[in-house]
Amino acid sequence: MKKTQTGFTLIELVMVIVILGVLAAVALPKFVDLKTDAQKAAIAGVAGALSSASSVNYAARKANDTKGIAITNCTDVANALQGGLPTSGGAAPYTITAAAVAADASVSCTLTDSATTPNTATFTAIGIS
Repeated sequence: MKKTQTGFTLIELVMVIVILGVLAAVALPKFVDLKTDAQKAAIAGVAGALSSASSVNYAARKANDTKGIAITNCTDVANALQGGLPTSGGAAPYTITAAAVAADASVSCTLTDSATTPNTATFTAIGIS
């Protein structure tokens, strides 16, 4: 008579647990700090929107000087953004470093968020009067 084995041995179960532990140790740090990645992506998106708003504003103002707004400073670009800068609970979570922008010139401006560890992104402002 042959005796058939049923179930798993203790060593097989321990090895499965060890393998799952190693996989969890490798994968877990990837998902722990998603807040920082989200904040970086958010500020990059806002900076891209500001660059686009500045370009659209410049084109509209060049075509018809009654359209768009005058941009002489980096902070003016926020007014060109439809709806303005995003707000959080009534407070502005973003600040723009003021820098003069000459007419028909492009300047890199800095956008900073109000996170515990502030993130920064740059956007392009095109000056027009």
